[in-house]
Amino acid sequence: MEEALKPDDMQDASGQNESDDDPIVSQPTKLIRIASMTRAMLDEVRQAPLDEGGRARLAAVHAKSLDELREVLSPDLLEEFNEIMVPLNHGEISEAELRIAQAQLIGWLEGLFHGIQASLWSQQVAAQSQLAEMQKRTMLPRGADQNQDDASGLYL
Repeated sequence: MEEALKPDDMQDASGQNESDDDPIVSQPTKLIRIASMTRAMLDEVRQAPLDEGGRARLAAVHAKSLDELREVLSPDLLEEFNEIMVPLNHGEISEAELRIAQAQLIGWLEGLFHGIQASLWSQQVAAQSQLAEMQKRTMLPRGADQNQDDASGLYL
């Protein structure tokens, strides 16, 4: 079973923190597989022209990919995703429209990955800072925090 991707300090596009109860991505490996497939499809479309059947197939795979991604995103990311991803028309879809739609999806996914990486890096820096602070506290010389009466020579 996959673990949900849930950085504690992950911020959404508005700069607000994600809820601790909602993971930003419920199935990270599924997200990565879809992103890899989408990138490969875009590369293929760039290399060779598509006939009508190829365009129809690519449009169907694109639509299915969007549906699959909607299942794994947090509510905040899903809202952003739905606002940005304009569905393709079901009629005749040009090769240029398909390229643009695929590039848009890849760009959004890469932005999501960069945001996740930045959040994780920020958490790592904060954790290292906390560790350094804890180490400073344990490295104080013995007796540095003891009662000052000992230093004056008064003993009972």
